[in-house]
Amino acid sequence: MMKKILLSLFVGLLPMMALSAGGEDLFLDHIKTDVTNKPSLQRGAQLYMNYCMGCHSLEHARYNRMATDLDIPEDILMENLVFTDASFGSLMENSMSEDDGKAWFGSAPPDLTLVARVRGPDWLYTYLRGFYKDESRPMGVNNVRFNNVGMPHVLMELQGLCAEAPHPVSDKRFDPLTGQTITEGGCEHYEVEGSMNQSEYDEAVYDLVNFLEYTGEPFKKDRERIGWMVFAFLAVFLVIAQLLYRELWKDIH
Repeated sequence: MMKKILLSLFVGLLPMMALSAGGEDLFLDHIKTDVTNKPSLQRGAQLYMNYCMGCHSLEHARYNRMATDLDIPEDILMENLVFTDASFGSLMENSMSEDDGKAWFGSAPPDLTLVARVRGPDWLYTYLRGFYKDESRPMGVNNVRFNNVGMPHVLMELQGLCAEAPHPVSDKRFDPLTGQTITEGGCEHYEVEGSMNQSEYDEAVYDLVNFLEYTGEPFKKDRERIGWMVFAFLAVFLVIAQLLYRELWKDIH
């Protein structure tokens, strides 16, 4: 019976093992997000509202909740980060209709409230740094993480445009004769120069991904704090229950 159970578990895990063996994660640059870093979240919110919100809404989030969590005063938020007639308590929606999105991009741009939970921060970080020139595509660009992407490189003003597909940072290249590093990864040659150098742009993308990690679960830190409180209560209750058990059974042999 035990052998059958183990065999069933092994067969059930085969698809997951095959997916891992496919090497998807090998082509991702890894980051460690920190949703307690409010300056980073504020910078990420500014980038999102200026470069992403025109097409991608955050319709499961509200402006007032974001302002409270990120310590952004209401007047500053409404003056600098809200470009529609939305109120302070409104959901973070944009004015692009689904029909317009389909007409302009082939499909309506998705809402990104939960994208970090669906794709993961590493995927987003690699994707936003992975655009390169491809004249065969309608938008003139392609992406190393999303082949034949239909989205334009909206951050090209900041990064510039890579002339060829950039390499993952983890994919260092070495001279076979000397062993010296030829490239650290990323974009080696730019077709269009941006206003930021590579390290500055990487930091900006980190802030943007960090913000999207926050929007996917604004109450994450509260959940973790409450979880530890529950564990502490259970630990104390376990001690009390054990002492009570001993007291009740001490005279029974």
